[in-house]
Amino acid sequence: MTFAKLLDQVGGMGRFQVINVILLTFPIVLLANHNLLQNFTAAVPDHRCRDPANNTCNTNATENLECKDFLRTSSPSNGNWTLQKCHRFISTQWPSLNSNRTGPQDREKGTEACPDGWVYDTTVFTSTIVTEWDLVCDSRTLKQMAQSIYMAGVLLGAVVFGGLSDKFGRKTVLIWSCLQMAISGSCAAFAPGFTAYCILRFLSGMAVSGVGLNCTSLSVEWTPMQSRATVSMVTGYGYSIGQFILAGLAFTIRDWRWLQLAVSLPYLAFFLYGWWFTESARWYATSGKLEQALKELQKVARMNGQREQGEKLSLEVLTANLQKEAASAKSKFTAADLVRTPVLRRLTGCLCLVWFSTSFAYYGLAMDLQNFGVSIYLIQVIFGAVDIPAKLIAFLVICYFGRRITQALSLILAGFSIVANIFVSQDMQILRTIFAVLGKGCLAASFNCVFLYTGELYPTVIRQTGMGFGNTMARIGGIVAPLVRMTSEYSPSLPLVIYGTAPIVSGIAACFLPETRNVPLPDIVEDVESQNLKQHKGDETCKDKVFTIQDGVFLGMRMFTDSRPVRSPEKRDAPAVIEDQKS
Repeated sequence: MTFAKLLDQVGGMGRFQVINVILLTFPIVLLANHNLLQNFTAAVPDHRCRDPANNTCNTNATENLECKDFLRTSSPSNGNWTLQKCHRFISTQWPSLNSNRTGPQDREKGTEACPDGWVYDTTVFTSTIVTEWDLVCDSRTLKQMAQSIYMAGVLLGAVVFGGLSDKFGRKTVLIWSCLQMAISGSCAAFAPGFTAYCILRFLSGMAVSGVGLNCTSLSVEWTPMQSRATVSMVTGYGYSIGQFILAGLAFTIRDWRWLQLAVSLPYLAFFLYGWWFTESARWYATSGKLEQALKELQKVARMNGQREQGEKLSLEVLTANLQKEAASAKSKFTAADLVRTPVLRRLTGCLCLVWFSTSFAYYGLAMDLQNFGVSIYLIQVIFGAVDIPAKLIAFLVICYFGRRITQALSLILAGFSIVANIFVSQDMQILRTIFAVLGKGCLAASFNCVFLYTGELYPTVIRQTGMGFGNTMARIGGIVAPLVRMTSEYSPSLPLVIYGTAPIVSGIAACFLPETRNVPLPDIVEDVESQNLKQHKGDETCKDKVFTIQDGVFLGMRMFTDSRPVRSPEKRDAPAVIEDQKS
């Protein structure tokens, strides 16, 4: 009896699984708020140099004739009353009032940087970190630095929490991550300076990885095989709903400190009810803790109304049916096991490309909302709305055609949508926005698929390590994405070429991944190799495939024509677990 059959015995997709998925979806909803938060908390409003002689005129007060005249005398103009944002006249230019010409001639007059700071337009944003710490002009790169530091935290969190959850369990790390998010996120709202803000955002980024990884694993590992795609769609829609919530919160709360607090405090509630979560019985089994696994399975059976079936389970039953999982508990697994065997090397290589390019192109589009020429709140809603049909279509393709084709098509279509904007004029903003929204929808579908796909490809013993490594590559993509935008100084279309090429290449790489539709979750490394051979069982020259496992680590495959298995010479005297798969 496999673990999948044990899960069916205790109720399959029953009441427990439904409640479990719903409660795990709530923390995922607010992950979008933190990932995209700086679109609003670090928005750059219109601004001009502050003039101590007259501080009553705001940048948007051009209809006031008195202010309009004064601004002409104190600030250089680029024409059409577009004031320069980073320079002012050294001395008041009263003759400008008698001149109808504006623009280039201002360069001939003495100007200076803004020694007294800036005046910001508060029509749209009451307060942002940009207005709080003057992250404009020569300091404008600090805004991107803050987002990169946050992504670096997400990257480190993927590595750290991925390994810790494989060692200490999913529930423990999830609870800690929610607490860390609540504390660091709330403290960031009271940060006294930019440095403190960046440090706290870094810690929040780490917590984001811990929440995302463990919510995904707990939902997948307690879900029967036939319902995994549905659960993945539900959690994916949770992230999409979070984008709507972010747009609504940002529209309502225009002060960045209160907005930061509003998206962080709910994690305190998630921390409190997180103690209710049931630890993964799969993890207990692969960790050699069969008694705890039995306890959790019986608890789930009671909640699903299958008390009698749960009572039939015993430690002896689990020991007899989960021998492979128990044997793997004696081994120590590290990130090196992700490339231990040829099959795992192929999986890891392809998944690295998929994770990197999906995040790279996604944040290249999603963190550039102010350049679309429309309301930042409207474009955020549109970007969230496109996820609904995109993920529904992805769900249907996943269910009826499989994970591999969904992953490949979503990436390739996203790449071509981004590249298409190279050939669209800058004046055709609507068409450019349509292509960008289409690309973003495809990337959202890719994200939805890769979370499910990665969890199904890696065995339980290294699943979180694999998820963590994939998230690491995704965060590297998120860090690099803002830097690529800087290449527009050399060619306006170069960022689009890079953003579009990456998903096309990774979509081709996804074609080399095995299909996992209607395939049981692997629990140990041997299962991954076994499933790979089953997908290639048409090779008639291979009569028997033998796997040699020492301490849960794949040592080699031997093909033979007699009844005696062949072991690798260096491990000939080592005890082994042999499993013969008849082709």
